[in-house]
Amino acid sequence: MTDADAQQLAELLAQEHRLVFKTFEHDTAWTLGSRLHAEALKGQLPIAISLRRNGQYLFHAALPGSSADNDGWLLRKAAVVERYGHSSYYVGCKFRADGGDFDTDSRLDTGIFAAHGGAFPIILGTSGCIGTVAVSGLPQVEDHRFVVSQLERFLVETGQIPE
Repeated sequence: MTDADAQQLAELLAQEHRLVFKTFEHDTAWTLGSRLHAEALKGQLPIAISLRRNGQYLFHAALPGSSADNDGWLLRKAAVVERYGHSSYYVGCKFRADGGDFDTDSRLDTGIFAAHGGAFPIILGTSGCIGTVAVSGLPQVEDHRFVVSQLERFLVETGQIPE
């Protein structure tokens, strides 16, 4: 693992340690999902968005330019978060940093799991990962950055984390 890999992984883990919810209810999912949707519309982003808690969809939206393929990616990325408890981007980067490839080295079905950026754990206090917020439609780094930036903004605005 290179120093750059180690630094990137540390930054990704720091995001997960910072972006922690105090509460997460049905209304939280709707409000957060609606904000993601509004920002994506404003940026004319061709993405699909999903928020799930314990496997239940609490929010889903498909914006112009997205397709049913994006829904498949949402499921596969979320499956990685649910299995590993980390962002789908972190998991993919960790496999690469360790000299491997998720698709072959994880021994998981790539029709069910995709370690590509865009799915982030919904972490509730000390309970840990209770769900996922995911987007699909942009290059994986951009999917990840969009989710993280919107989560950060939402959690600051709702007073769940300090600025």
